[in-house]
Amino acid sequence: MTGRNDEAPARRTIRSFVRRAGRITPSQERALDELWPDYGVDYDESLIDFDELFKRTAPVVVEIGFGNGESLVELAAANPDQDFLGIEVHEPGVGHCLLKAKDAGIQNLKVVAHDAVDVLTNQVPADSLARVNLYFPDPWPKKRHHKRRIVQSDFVDLIANKLADGGTLNVATDWANYAEHIDEVLSRSDRFTCIETREHAGDQPFERPQTKFERRGLRRGHEISDRCFEKVVNSC
Repeated sequence: MTGRNDEAPARRTIRSFVRRAGRITPSQERALDELWPDYGVDYDESLIDFDELFKRTAPVVVEIGFGNGESLVELAAANPDQDFLGIEVHEPGVGHCLLKAKDAGIQNLKVVAHDAVDVLTNQVPADSLARVNLYFPDPWPKKRHHKRRIVQSDFVDLIANKLADGGTLNVATDWANYAEHIDEVLSRSDRFTCIETREHAGDQPFERPQTKFERRGLRRGHEISDRCFEKVVNSC
């Protein structure tokens, strides 16, 4: 397998994630080596041709930070008329996702093991996505770390550039302060309009499966916040 976990160019000094040194199991390691040719997309700075990648023309959904990939595989299985590109930096989660995709016989899923901002900036064509999912990103709850949150004005503009008109950004978090932050950042953008919000106890997710991090938040007594923002037509 080539291209997984290549270090990004040192042009950004603040990142929204910490690369955890989690233990990778032998089966996950084998999956990274053996299943990567079927599901993996190596990171480089050339644009992806989604029609060529998936061997068809279909709406493309990107999920940023898919964790162990179980909910992503479930979403891909439930929506065979859509194609899914998952982005995750942590190798154990990527390996687990590949195993689940193989077991489920998924054909409409590819993964990139790299920083999502780099992938979106350099590999995803403009106006090419139907939907971007950002489920339970690192909340960076301490105020001094809020600058590390991935949802910032530059990130919102980047997502808008990659979505087709009418495409959606779907965000979920179990941290109330982060939900407020998301609402504040998106309210300053003239490129999106909020079309739905839900506050719930894990029983009313917005067109998505429940995730591992969601279950963890619920065990902590957190309320779940779901948001759907639609790109404004001709917003560029």
